[in-house]
Amino acid sequence: MTDATPARRTDQAMAPQRIALVDLLDRVLATGVVVTGDVTISIADVDLVYISLQALISSVRAGGPGPPPPAGMDQQAGRS
Repeated sequence: MTDATPARRTDQAMAPQRIALVDLLDRVLATGVVVTGDVTISIADVDLVYISLQALISSVRAGGPGPPPPAGMDQQAGRS
């Protein structure tokens, strides 16, 4: 007699999981994602416009140190 328990565990591991949209968005922003695509507009098999799209989607941490001031800027210049 064979035991079907390991097969059930494999099926459960391979089953798709439901993830809330907020959790998915949190994962994507935490790790970042690159979206690429190509758009071609053509009439009668003649390519008129070709657009290559690339986007990087990632989160930015708030609360960290800001960017350094531009070189040559005096902190006293803004004061009267």
